[in-house]
Amino acid sequence: MIDQFRSRYGQADGLRIFRAPGRVNLIGEHTDYNLGFVCPVALDLATFVATAPSGDGKLRIYSEDRGELREFDVAGLADAQRQGHWTDYPIGVARELIRAGFAIEPADLLIRSTVPEGSGLSSSAALEVSSALAFLNGRALDPLKLALLCQTAEREFVGMPCGIMDQYISIFGREHSAVAIDCRSLEHRLVNLPDGITFLAVNTMVKHELSGSAYRDRVRECGEAVELIRKSFPSVASLRDVSPAQFAEVEAGLPNVVRRRARHVVTEDDRVNRFVEAAGADELQVMGKLLVESHRSLQHDYEVSCEELDFLVDTALEVEGVLGSRMTGGGFGGCTVTMLRPDAIGRFGSAITSAYEKRFDLAPRIYPCKPSAGAAEVKNVETIPASA
Repeated sequence: MIDQFRSRYGQADGLRIFRAPGRVNLIGEHTDYNLGFVCPVALDLATFVATAPSGDGKLRIYSEDRGELREFDVAGLADAQRQGHWTDYPIGVARELIRAGFAIEPADLLIRSTVPEGSGLSSSAALEVSSALAFLNGRALDPLKLALLCQTAEREFVGMPCGIMDQYISIFGREHSAVAIDCRSLEHRLVNLPDGITFLAVNTMVKHELSGSAYRDRVRECGEAVELIRKSFPSVASLRDVSPAQFAEVEAGLPNVVRRRARHVVTEDDRVNRFVEAAGADELQVMGKLLVESHRSLQHDYEVSCEELDFLVDTALEVEGVLGSRMTGGGFGGCTVTMLRPDAIGRFGSAITSAYEKRFDLAPRIYPCKPSAGAAEVKNVETIPASA
């Protein structure tokens, strides 16, 4: 990566490299923007940003994956506007840092990522967080404030009304542990995953166009549900506040679509808490059952799955040694996450690849979900892998 930087920019004086991981969410889908509960892990798939001072008033950003260089005047970053381009992610972060009182210094950046785009493994948050660290270049910013700043950049600059999960886990990820996050209090606890299981993500290699508009629709529909439920329970500020018992009292009076959206969120929050409890008690069958229940809820009540995701889940559940499977991420493509016994990995890979290729004439990609550390400066440059 250092050689590539020198080749691109002609020098590497003062070079530093920063890393931010992608994530796989084990359970708790579409609950973060409802201020509920999620349980992701940070991955060893990550975005790396190399940066060195340029000294000429310019910010240059080169993406190895796209083979594309963009140049910006540092003086104009405070007033930057969305371009509908991949650079909206780092430039949105730069604008938020300026608003927070940090000067953006002229610099050359080179980006390398092993997080596959469109996979539901949060390549966008990995780019935001790694870019933020590169712009800060060693200056301190409280980790939680950093996560919130990156979320604000995606919501207000990029225009995606996302919750906090992706940026949070990219910063607070921990090796060997999942992280259970309360998306209202912004507190978390580490979840030690039981011995005798592993998790694999399977990429459908598709991302349907409906994903962006449907995400915004779900945010709106959840807001409508809150307004209606509040008529019976005035203290409800978000769907996170609605217990399963309270929802049972009001669901018959809700419009069909709004009822199903709310039912998913209310039951999913409950599933996250039960999953964490089951992990602590080594109740593997319970954990797997909750994953499947989560997928069926996303499939039928929240309606964010698709044929490819459903096929991967259904096929996975037929493989001996698989304990549970579900879609992960926003939906309409991207990845599933499957919980299985380690001795089933080879069997699972063969079965899922063969069946998926036969059905869709497309080869899926399988990624081990190794819980990894959160974002930081890279000290040992020999550990940086090639791009995805």
